[in-house]
Amino acid sequence: MQKLFDEVASLDRRCYEEFFLSEDILMEHAASGMASYIRQNFSKNSKIIVVCGSGNNGADGVALARLLHKSYDISIFWAKRPTSKMALLQEKRAQNIGVRECEELCECDVLVDAIIGTGFNGELSDEMSILIDEMNSLEAVKIACDIPSAFTFRADVTLTMGALKKSLYLDEVKDVVGKIEIVSLGVEREIYEKDSNWNLLDLEDLKLPTRLKKDSHKGSYGHLALASGEKSGASIISALCALRFGSGLVTLVGFEKIEIPHTLMYSHEVPKNATALALGMGLGVEFSELELAKFLDNTLALIADADIFYMPAVLEILKRENVVITPHPKEFASLLKITKIADISVDELQKERFKYAEIFCAKFPNVVLLLKGANVIIGKNSNFFINPHGSAALAKGGSGDVLSGLVGSLLAQGYSALDATIHGSLTHVKLALNYEGNDFSLTPDDLINEISKL
Repeated sequence: MQKLFDEVASLDRRCYEEFFLSEDILMEHAASGMASYIRQNFSKNSKIIVVCGSGNNGADGVALARLLHKSYDISIFWAKRPTSKMALLQEKRAQNIGVRECEELCECDVLVDAIIGTGFNGELSDEMSILIDEMNSLEAVKIACDIPSAFTFRADVTLTMGALKKSLYLDEVKDVVGKIEIVSLGVEREIYEKDSNWNLLDLEDLKLPTRLKKDSHKGSYGHLALASGEKSGASIISALCALRFGSGLVTLVGFEKIEIPHTLMYSHEVPKNATALALGMGLGVEFSELELAKFLDNTLALIADADIFYMPAVLEILKRENVVITPHPKEFASLLKITKIADISVDELQKERFKYAEIFCAKFPNVVLLLKGANVIIGKNSNFFINPHGSAALAKGGSGDVLSGLVGSLLAQGYSALDATIHGSLTHVKLALNYEGNDFSLTPDDLINEISKL
């Protein structure tokens, strides 16, 4: 698990004020870290063009070119002539040892984007947009210095300075940041970083359910009860997943006669020995208000998904303890409206996912939110986690039902709501990553089959 930050300017200032490390020293370490990455991954004499802007991001790029001079066929292309104090200083240093400058872009082995850093909040000029389009069209390995410029440069690798920035994990930039690696600024991360209530989940954080006690039986591992509604296939997927993931017992609760797999049980009411509930997957309108109220007339741990986010009953669910909700963006936009937090479009939500997750969790501090997306956000109260390991392979009907089954299974086995959500989400993405077929062919059945291989 790694810390995430809104900004790192305050972390840099701390280095200046508390550790007596100058801006120049930090910049030299940043350039050295980038140079080390290039040396490790590209052979000597590779052709490299560093495209530099007028500020300190450009200064980083110029320092990089200076460090690689002579070992590589490297040149600087100025997107804008230097204006910042550090950019002017780095330009002078580079010129004095003979680093080449080029007047136009051409094919190369490595293209480094050092135009605009994290301080940019405006809109690109037409001239700059045309330049970045030209950079994107070149056949080269593309490396972004700190962040891809204005998130329009399409990087294969982003070498970010000092610490991880939250902005690198917005859904809308997942296709442009590439692989993200941290470059040290000459201070260990444990010293450079401060406390943060946002964290990045690593696959190594996953803890699978265990069965260490030999003197046990099916009741020792929980009993998940799932509401089976109009589209019963969704609840069956979740139920089969929960059973495979360790729940000792799984029961579908409904009021219509349906065909179910022989490994599952079926009932018209929540079993008395149930330890957790799952609600919403394929629910539709089959449950009456009375039947829904009866299903929820208990204090069991609960995971809620899908259709429930359009129903007034969700307001009662949000009052419960030990509850997990797993909306996708459209469902979350509906939930924000029902709870009178905001009336916004899905596009507006996606641009400010972090903000609305924080607002929701502040209003409902007992609820664990899992906001689906290219990068999953998990939050409870003031603590937040991003799971960045999902892929387009999961963009298939039923994938969310598998996630509900995973989380519901852990709830039934006694995990806390937050732990069940974190480890269920990590399991979900790991199942997809482990699948050996084509990414477009992954189905819910494939995900469930992968559970036994973890």
